[in-house]
Amino acid sequence: MSNEMVPVVMDGIPRLALAASKLEEAAMYLRERKCAGTILEDLEVATITTSESAYPGLFLHTQAARMSRPVLNLQTQKIELIGPMEQPYLMIGVTGTAADKPTVTGHNYTHEEIDPLAHLSIIASMTPFSDMNQSPRNMYQCQMGKQTMGTPIHNLYGRTDNKMYKLHNPQCPLVRTNIHTDYKMDEYPNGTNAVVAVISYTGYDMEDAMILNKSSYERGFGHASVYKSKIVDLEVEGKHTGKSGDSLKFSNPIVVKKSRDGSGRSTAEFKYPQLDADGLPRVGESVKQDDVLYCIVNPEDENDTITGKHKEIEPATIQSVRLLGPNPADPVEKKYEACKRVALTLRVNRNPVIGDKFSSRHGQKGVMSVLYPQIDMPFTESGLTPDVIINPHAFPSRMTIGMLIESMAGKAGAMHGHFQNGTPFRFHETEGDGQLAVDYFGQQLQNAGYSYYGSEPIYSGHSGQLLQADLYIGVVYYQRLRHMVSDKSQVRATGQVNQLTRQPIKGRKKGGGIRLGEMERDALLSHGAAFC
Repeated sequence: MSNEMVPVVMDGIPRLALAASKLEEAAMYLRERKCAGTILEDLEVATITTSESAYPGLFLHTQAARMSRPVLNLQTQKIELIGPMEQPYLMIGVTGTAADKPTVTGHNYTHEEIDPLAHLSIIASMTPFSDMNQSPRNMYQCQMGKQTMGTPIHNLYGRTDNKMYKLHNPQCPLVRTNIHTDYKMDEYPNGTNAVVAVISYTGYDMEDAMILNKSSYERGFGHASVYKSKIVDLEVEGKHTGKSGDSLKFSNPIVVKKSRDGSGRSTAEFKYPQLDADGLPRVGESVKQDDVLYCIVNPEDENDTITGKHKEIEPATIQSVRLLGPNPADPVEKKYEACKRVALTLRVNRNPVIGDKFSSRHGQKGVMSVLYPQIDMPFTESGLTPDVIINPHAFPSRMTIGMLIESMAGKAGAMHGHFQNGTPFRFHETEGDGQLAVDYFGQQLQNAGYSYYGSEPIYSGHSGQLLQADLYIGVVYYQRLRHMVSDKSQVRATGQVNQLTRQPIKGRKKGGGIRLGEMERDALLSHGAAFC
């Protein structure tokens, strides 16, 4: 095959040779036939020219179950389905105005997105003004949006999930995208509208730490619970002790105790006072470490018991005790026997503590560093104190301009009493193309009596003096994430050691230690702590 000829490959099999100069023309003809409906509508036509690859050619795919998505063909003005192989070699404009201009490389656009958000996933589409952020920040938010302690489901108390997180008082975001409204995400809010000040204050906000207003915390900002479920199965418990599940039942044995007053009288009491007669805990009961959660007995010998204890250090509350039906894998005759499976759900309160992780919807994550008294927080002329203080150094290198615009939009929306549309690609980058986001929301702020750019004079909470700069303060939707210090903190003084090496065992669950490696040893020696 000469250098001027390229292969036409269909479903991985070379079919014929085509002149390289006719490659674009052949692809255009096939696309016209696709849009007209005279050939397969899901035919994938990947055109790779000699300038784009060492292996040029016309690659056609017709196999079933291929990924495809719709775009608008600008030549035919009809919807065309394109595949993942051809997409990198097409010029697809995101907005209508972009399609009218040539690309940076000088090529003209051949296709256009049906909607500017069509190339984004649902969770990416819910980030307001994402077109104004650096792309890695949007990717971080796509991950962190799935880690929020929001409203996971509405039938929380009828399910037996292993672990679930729920925010106590979530709010609907003031700034939202069209996708947020279309998918009715207001029914599943996952954050709180916080008044955020961008200021370097007290040094507790260095390195992405954030200062939280103590009064906001006391009003319920970020308060949440973790729901943990445990399924107790008589069959499984019986196997551990070498007994059959049929010979066991949930019960709380009665024991006879002699009176201590010397009268010789006896009283009958439950062996485990914290459990009911059925050997299961009461709903609403508080349990702490080593408290008995359930009791299983052998009917033939009530002194033969199996108990399960609450092993975690954190106290919990019994949220629900649910009887479960038979296992679907059980034979039919077993499905009519007495209940042998119980689901215990415990609720653990997790209010924010120092080190817990928060994030805005723009990949600006940080940890709470201090609960600062409201009396010492900076305040505006109207007496407003922020809920959250973040450091200005969070913005220059990360370039999350979308968060700054959201702050302006949220502030304007709060003053005028309406939600703001933060759908990406609504606004333009330069004044010549159309309206700028900063002008649109700046005008709203000005109409409400605020500075055009969202900054305000701020007074020191310590001295009451006016700070010598206008500071940026607005409303941003903040998410509390499930990464909490309570789940990750590890410390020990003494404990179990490895029998062979006499070194502390590893593992947080086992109460192990953190390895003091060579570099840690060097740090101790350099500080003169050789014999500590």
